[in-house]
Amino acid sequence: MNVLLVYAHPEPRSLNGALKDLAVNHLTALGHEVRVSDLYAMGWKAVADGADFLNHDARERLSYVGASKHAFANGSQSPDIEAEQEKLLWADAVLFQFPMWWFSMPAILKGWIDRVFAYGFAYGVGEHGGERWGDRYGEGTLVGRRAMLSVTIGGRAPHYTERGVNGALDDLLFPIQHGVLFYPGMEVLPPFTAYHVDRLTEEQWPSIAAAFKARLDGLFTDDVIPFRRQNGGHYDTQQVLKPGLGHAASGTSIHLVKPGEPEQLPVEVSPRATGTR
Repeated sequence: MNVLLVYAHPEPRSLNGALKDLAVNHLTALGHEVRVSDLYAMGWKAVADGADFLNHDARERLSYVGASKHAFANGSQSPDIEAEQEKLLWADAVLFQFPMWWFSMPAILKGWIDRVFAYGFAYGVGEHGGERWGDRYGEGTLVGRRAMLSVTIGGRAPHYTERGVNGALDDLLFPIQHGVLFYPGMEVLPPFTAYHVDRLTEEQWPSIAAAFKARLDGLFTDDVIPFRRQNGGHYDTQQVLKPGLGHAASGTSIHLVKPGEPEQLPVEVSPRATGTR
């Protein structure tokens, strides 16, 4: 299988660097082909601007969405964007290796998403009508691929629980796992996390490495997060979860299919969506 590893850390000798190297070596030993996008080593341009579009006239007002749509459709995106899109289409699974900085990803990785997930590639895909709002959240260009975050965290694990001061980790990662990865169709595995890493000792590394290898072994077989598909009949015409779903859940967890709930419900389709009058 083909695995893309998107790596965002400025120091190769960091724990993130060690986990990246471990992933490459272990997955290769398992027979997978691995490509790495080392964003700092690549000098990745994190800022989304008019330079992303070869035919953009700098004298004209920039609508990034409109320019992205036009450039993707006409093959006039910046070559570095096209190269990363090709890697995503090549991959059967995508790993993201990064430290949690200020409750999110490093800016360089956010800039990779901003630029690579172009209009027509990762969003703005599919027909709208009735309960259907395009191909997203379980459908889209990247459907059929798996994704997993590997995140190093400076805080202690209890800080990232439901009652922990930093908030539950599932909630903090929801914008990435649901809003970035599931949105264009990827199935998302639960994250691999290493806590309290600023105080990690050499003696603790073998247990972290063993745990990471176990997760890599299950990259194509472990259960994924059961996010509700947008077009699975769970949401109404305003994209609001229908009554009776979610049970006693609250917050972001209502967007997970609960035990006993069907994965697919009847969907209201408008004449426009079916092509009939």
